[in-house]
Amino acid sequence: MERIRQAEVSRPVDTVSATATAAASPADAVVNLSQGLISLTNNIISTAVFGGECRQQQAYLRELEVVVTLAGGFNLPDLFPSSRLAWWLSGAVRDLRRSHARVESIIAGIVQEHKETRSTSPGVSADVEDEDLLDVLLRLQDGSLTFPLTTEIIGAVIADIFGAATETTATTLEWAMAELIKNPQAMSRATCEVRQKLGPGRVMITDADLGSQHYLRMVIKETLRLRPAAPFFINAFAVARDPRFWDNAEEFRPERFESSTLYYKWTYFEFIPFGAGRRQCPGALFATTTMEFTLRISCTTLIGSNPKGLDMAEMFGITVRRRSNLCMLATLHLGH
Repeated sequence: MERIRQAEVSRPVDTVSATATAAASPADAVVNLSQGLISLTNNIISTAVFGGECRQQQAYLRELEVVVTLAGGFNLPDLFPSSRLAWWLSGAVRDLRRSHARVESIIAGIVQEHKETRSTSPGVSADVEDEDLLDVLLRLQDGSLTFPLTTEIIGAVIADIFGAATETTATTLEWAMAELIKNPQAMSRATCEVRQKLGPGRVMITDADLGSQHYLRMVIKETLRLRPAAPFFINAFAVARDPRFWDNAEEFRPERFESSTLYYKWTYFEFIPFGAGRRQCPGALFATTTMEFTLRISCTTLIGSNPKGLDMAEMFGITVRRRSNLCMLATLHLGH
């Protein structure tokens, strides 16, 4: 997946560079990082799943926003789940069903387009190494499985991957950047670590660089602890603030992981941002690698400061999102 990450991450970097270069003054180089991160993660997932960007990406993102907002809100059927009248009166339920139908339609169209491409160009997906996830699922569908893999099941799997990976990864990245901006010492240490590894003039990060740099990995762990994307999954919010395991738990302090062996595995129940056991998030490694890659690219190309102060308020919902967009002033560095 390294090639996919490099290609997708380099594009928003170029956009930020163009914004900073075209600005009449440094104060005008404002970048909406929130929108950029959700689009970036969607592009990475699209390429990994479909082999390219989703043509209906913006429509899908709009529907995903509606689904997340409605599903995380408080509706009448939540109080009276057995009442037919409550379900009939609830406009949120009708809106949720409409959005769900639109999402299914978008995913079904993409699956059908992929199947047509495979039938007209049999050699396109012949190389297993170049297969995307949808190619693998369609190949399994053509095989003899004990339990048939229907097109509806494939569509449901793709929709689950998109919904879970896009929202949670972008939310965590956004909080990580906000916490780094709020804590200049942490930002300085992270930036220095990355630039010392790369040296002068080199901008692009490779997967080989990820294993030799530790501070941003601690930043991601601390962000997942302090701002778990799904805090009600196993009440990760309370677990991550238990004073028996965490000193000054409300503080953002990546250094707490410096001599720690905690990792994203179910054996450490005081740190379970991805769940545990058989139901643990299967995309944990993909998500954390993408987050490391994105944060390191940001440290090599720009330094951001919030032009209107930093609002750290949270918005209630399925995922803990920021109440306001994260807007930053971009300043170019290294190779630009």
